[in-house]
Amino acid sequence: MSENTIIENFFKILESKGYKGTIITAKQIPNLQKVVKKINDEKLLDPEFYNEYKKYFEFEPKTDFGEVKSLFMVAMPLPQYEIIFNWKNKEVPLRVPPTYLRGRALINEAKTFLTELLKPSGYSVEFARLPQKSLAVRVGLAKYGKNNITYIPGMGSFHRLFTFYSDFPFEQENWQELRIMDLCKECSACVYNCPTGAIPKDRFLLRAERCLTFHNEHPVDVPFPDWIDPSWHNCLVGCLHCQKVCPANEKVVNWIEPGPSFSEEETKLLLNGTTVENLPEKTKRKVEEHGLGYYLSVYPRNLGVLLDREQ
Repeated sequence: MSENTIIENFFKILESKGYKGTIITAKQIPNLQKVVKKINDEKLLDPEFYNEYKKYFEFEPKTDFGEVKSLFMVAMPLPQYEIIFNWKNKEVPLRVPPTYLRGRALINEAKTFLTELLKPSGYSVEFARLPQKSLAVRVGLAKYGKNNITYIPGMGSFHRLFTFYSDFPFEQENWQELRIMDLCKECSACVYNCPTGAIPKDRFLLRAERCLTFHNEHPVDVPFPDWIDPSWHNCLVGCLHCQKVCPANEKVVNWIEPGPSFSEEETKLLLNGTTVENLPEKTKRKVEEHGLGYYLSVYPRNLGVLLDREQ
């Protein structure tokens, strides 16, 4: 199969699935590394935040197949999920934003169709851990909002990005300056709806150390800072304050799919930090089917705060 045919088929596959994506020359990898280094050198990133995500910021494109010549980026539209927790004779519905569930299953899906596309011609793919939002904006797949979240036409911010290294030869240059959505120029809805003040007026870069999402992705042994008001919590993990009021999400903001429902007994197990392998088989299946396991260690902390508010 010719290289042009592979490229054409890649975009046909994406269209058939309702996905979007792009192919990026590996020559852009140093540019991405320089961008991240410059931001850190200018001390625009909180040290705690940087160190926690260091493996993404200081990425190195090493693969089993050898030289990386291109990157395949895939954007999948995803809904919010609503999970029901039974507690004190009440049903407590809690949201999970689009970027948290089924991550491994979606990566495997993308890797499968990319492998089927590339392997017959002798090319390989491997999942890439890198600053995907920055890359997506730099290559024109997405645009930033003032909240530093990526927005894609037709998907808004309700999507997940996955990038794969490949030895498929691709030379086309598509690097561009960071772009913010036109909507943002006359809108500050996210700024005013963020309870923590994480979205500044005096600079573009988010104050990640103030972002509620950053703080509620930590395990139970890390206490919430005293300045976080319990009433600000609005999701089992992550946050939707800025995304719910964004005009770019008008067509997707009500896209909510049902997740699992946990009985009071199961809720107690999750509150106690029971690991996946120690959960009853029925509960374990719910957790694994919906991809809840990755953040299982943070649920006791967040769930405890949210359920306390219901009493």
